[in-house]
Amino acid sequence: MTRIVLTLLFGMFSFSLFAQVETTKDTIVDKEPEVLDEIILSNNILGSKFEVRNRTGSAYFLSPQDLQQFGYTDMNKVIRAVPGVSIVEEDGFGLRPNISIRGTSPERSAKITLMEDGVLIAPAPYSASSAYYFPTIGRIEDVEVLKGSSQIQYGPYTTGGAVNMVSKQIPNDFSGDVRFTYGNYDSKSTEATLGHSTENFGFVTQFFNYNSDGFKSLDGGGNTGFDKNDYLGKIRLNSDYDAKVFQSLTMKLQFSEEASNETYLGLTEDDFNANPYRRYLSSAEDKMDTEHKQIQFDYLIKPLENLKIRATAYKNEFNRNWYKLNDVTVNNKVSIGDVLETPEDYPLEYEAIASMNDTQSDVFGVKANNRSYESKGIQAIANFTFGTNTFNDLEVGLRYHEDYEDRFQWVDKYAIQNQEMIRTTVARKGSDSNLINSAEAIATYVLYKLTWNNLTITPGLRYENMTLKKKDYGKNDSDRTGVDLTTRENDVDVVIPGIGANYKFSNDLSIFGGVHRGFSPPGNQDGSDPENSTNYELGGRFNFAGITGELVGYYNDYTNLLGSDLAATGGTGSLDLFNAGAATVKGIELILNYDFLRNTSSNLRFPVTFSYTLTDTRFDSDFDSQVEIYGKVSKGDQIPYIPENQFNITASLEGNRFNLSLSGRYTDEFRTMAGTGTIPENYKIGSNFIVDAAARYFFTPRITFFTNLMNVFDSEYEVARTPAGLRPGAPFMVNGGVSYSF
Repeated sequence: MTRIVLTLLFGMFSFSLFAQVETTKDTIVDKEPEVLDEIILSNNILGSKFEVRNRTGSAYFLSPQDLQQFGYTDMNKVIRAVPGVSIVEEDGFGLRPNISIRGTSPERSAKITLMEDGVLIAPAPYSASSAYYFPTIGRIEDVEVLKGSSQIQYGPYTTGGAVNMVSKQIPNDFSGDVRFTYGNYDSKSTEATLGHSTENFGFVTQFFNYNSDGFKSLDGGGNTGFDKNDYLGKIRLNSDYDAKVFQSLTMKLQFSEEASNETYLGLTEDDFNANPYRRYLSSAEDKMDTEHKQIQFDYLIKPLENLKIRATAYKNEFNRNWYKLNDVTVNNKVSIGDVLETPEDYPLEYEAIASMNDTQSDVFGVKANNRSYESKGIQAIANFTFGTNTFNDLEVGLRYHEDYEDRFQWVDKYAIQNQEMIRTTVARKGSDSNLINSAEAIATYVLYKLTWNNLTITPGLRYENMTLKKKDYGKNDSDRTGVDLTTRENDVDVVIPGIGANYKFSNDLSIFGGVHRGFSPPGNQDGSDPENSTNYELGGRFNFAGITGELVGYYNDYTNLLGSDLAATGGTGSLDLFNAGAATVKGIELILNYDFLRNTSSNLRFPVTFSYTLTDTRFDSDFDSQVEIYGKVSKGDQIPYIPENQFNITASLEGNRFNLSLSGRYTDEFRTMAGTGTIPENYKIGSNFIVDAAARYFFTPRITFFTNLMNVFDSEYEVARTPAGLRPGAPFMVNGGVSYSF
C-alpha cells in the first residue's frame, strides 16, 4: 500500500512530465556563477569546472574541449586521467568499459552509478547492473565524475562514485558540424550534427558511426572488428524567457545498433608471447549484436523566482545476443577458461581450440547469450533557495523505477571442418537459461546546502526501497508455461546518510571533507546481504604560483563487500551476488595543472596536467569463492584487478592556429586473483606505460584538420587474464580527419 500511495503522489507531482532547457556552449566554460542565466538548466550535474572547485565532495568535469583534445572514441581513454578511476581494458576499442572508482570492482562497471543526461543508463540498474550497454562516447559532449559525499543524490550505487555523460545539447542558434576520420585497420568514424534555436523552439539531431576491421588476426582469416551506429534527436518547446512562470518541455530519442566480432577467448601464455594479436579459429563464430532505444521527456518549470522543479520520464530498451565460444568437449566438457589457464592439463581440448585441424562433431559449445532488458521510470527534482545573510539551497528528489533482465539462452554445437567452424547441432532456444530478473524501486533524497561566509555544509539523506525478483522457468519450458517455474524475492530498505563541508580560506586555498554511507543492492538470491561501507574523504584545492590542483585522501570501510558471478570474470555467468566479507579500501588522489608559458607575452600556451592515484585494497576476513578472480580468500589479501599506482601526464602546446598534445599513462601491475605478497606470474598483469599524441590545425574558423596517434611506441601489453586466457591492449593506431562546423 505504501508503494502504491507513493507512486500516486509521485505521478501527481510530476504529471506534466519531462525535461530541461539545454545548456549552451557558453555555460560550459569556466565562469563565475553570476554570469549564468538562472533559467537555463542542463542535464549536467556539475556543468563547469567552477562548480567542481566549490563542491563539498570530490568531483571531476571533462569539458567538450577536454574530449576534443585527443578525439577519443574509447571511454577507457577518456576517463583514465581522472584521479581515483581504474580501468580494465577488454577489446581495445572501449566497446564495453570496465570502470572502477575508488577500488570498487571494475567488472562491467557494475558497482558505479552510470547515467546519461541524469538518467540511469545501465541496461537494468537494479536487477542486472552489468553494463553490457555503454553510451557511444564519440557522441557525448561532456563527462562528469562524482566521488565521496558528492554522489549522495545519485544511487543506487553510492560507494565508489557516479558518472554522468551529457549528450549533445541544443544550440543557441542555427549551427552544425560534420567530422570524418580514417585510420589503420580500416577504422573510420563519421559524425554529423545539426541544430537550431528560436525564442520558443529548439532542436538538435546527431548521427555517429564508428567501425573497424579490428587489430586481431583470426586464424584462417576474417573480420575481428565492429560496426556501430548511433542516432540522437532532441526537440524543445519553451515559454518566453521573461514569462512570469517559465516552462520547458524537451523530448529526446536515441537509437543505436552494434555488430562486433568480439570473443571471450584469449590466448595461452606461450601463444600470447608469440603473437598477442592472434585469435584462434574456434572463435570465428563469436559475435555480439545489440540494439538500444531510449525515449526521454524532460519538463522544467520555475513557478517562483527561487523555486525550480524538473521532472523526467524515461524508458530504455536494450537487446543483445553475444554468440560466443563457451566450452570444449573432447572426452568431458571443459570451460574455455580452464583450458587456456592450464593447457598442459587439457592437451586434447587445447589442440581443438588452438589448432586448425578437423574435429569430431559437437566438440565446441557456442553459447547464445541472448538477453533483453528494459529500464523505465519517472523522477523529479525540486530546488528551493532562500536566505539573506546566508545562502540556503534545499534540494528534494524522488524517483520511481522499474527494470528487468530477460535471459533466453541456448548452446549450439560446432566442429572444425576444412578450416571452418561448422554448426553440427542446433539447440532448442531457452535450453541453457530461461529466466527473468526484475526490480521495482522507490528512491528519494533530501540535500541541504548552507553557505555562510566562507563555509559551505551539505548534509543529505537518501532512502531506497526496492523489491528484487527472479522467475526461473527452467531449461525444459521454452514456451514458459510455468510448469517448472521457481521464484524468489528480496525486499530491501536502506537509509543512506552523508554530509560534506568546504571551507574557503581564500580564492587560492580551500579544504573539503565528508563522510557518507556506501551501498550496493544485494540481488534477489537468499543469504546475500547488501554491500555496506562507511566512507570518509578529506582534501584540499589550491592555487600556488600558478599551480592549481587538488589533493584528496579517502578511506572506505566495508562491513560487507559483494562479489558477482560474472562470465566476464571467470564465473558461470549467473550474475548471482555473494558475500565477500569485510574489506578496506583507502587511497590518495592528486591532480596538478600548470601553464609553463603563463607569464610570457607569447600567444602560445603550454599547459601540463599531472594526475596520480594510489589505491590500497585489503580483504579483512576469510571466505571461499567459486568465482575465478577471488578463489580462496584470506584476511589481508589484495582485491584483484585494482592497480596500486597509476599516473597520467598530459602536455599541450597551443597556438591560435594549432594544438599539439602528448599524453602518457602508467598503470601498475595488478593481480588477477586475490592474494598478497609477490604476484605469481600466472595471476599477474604487468605494468605498462602507454603514450598517445594528437595534433589539430585550424585551417579556418570553420575547418579543422587533425590526427590522433594511440600507443605511439606500439607497446605490447596484456590487459586481462579472465575470463579465458590473456588478452592484449590495442597496438599502435593512427587516424586523421577533417571537421567542418557552421
